[in-house]
Amino acid sequence: MSRGARRWVTVCESRRPRCDDGTAVVEFCLLALVMLVPVVYLVLALGRIQAGAFAAQGAAREAGRAYVTAQDEAAARRRADAAAAIAFADQGFVDPALLGIDVSCPARPCLTPDQRVFVRSRVLVVLPAVPPLLDRVIPARIEVTARHVATVDRFRGRDTVREVR
Repeated sequence: MSRGARRWVTVCESRRPRCDDGTAVVEFCLLALVMLVPVVYLVLALGRIQAGAFAAQGAAREAGRAYVTAQDEAAARRRADAAAAIAFADQGFVDPALLGIDVSCPARPCLTPDQRVFVRSRVLVVLPAVPPLLDRVIPARIEVTARHVATVDRFRGRDTVREVR
């Protein structure tokens, strides 16, 4: 060992507590930053996916309810679209390219009493802070779907008041 190296070892041994002063704080800050940023992003991404799940479920349920309570099928589809749009917007999804509902029924006409109406909604959840260029290369969208079955009222269309002659 050279004379300069021995001198440095001697100085550090005599000052052992002072040679590491402040490094624990720096290490803690670096590790906290490296570990905290992914955890925060994960929480944000999972929150957005959960909002998509709430939006899809709410849109399917409300569109089904609006559909089966309409007077005719043309009005039923408009009411279902409006109800789904409100449910999607409630969770912050307003881009029509990322949203959709499908209404189907086995019976014709769909609003026959005691028939089932099947509603499927979908939301494409875009993960937060993903630039559009990266979104084209790596898919950063998650499709969330929900289904709901609504039943047309059994007593629909029956008049409860009869004319008295």
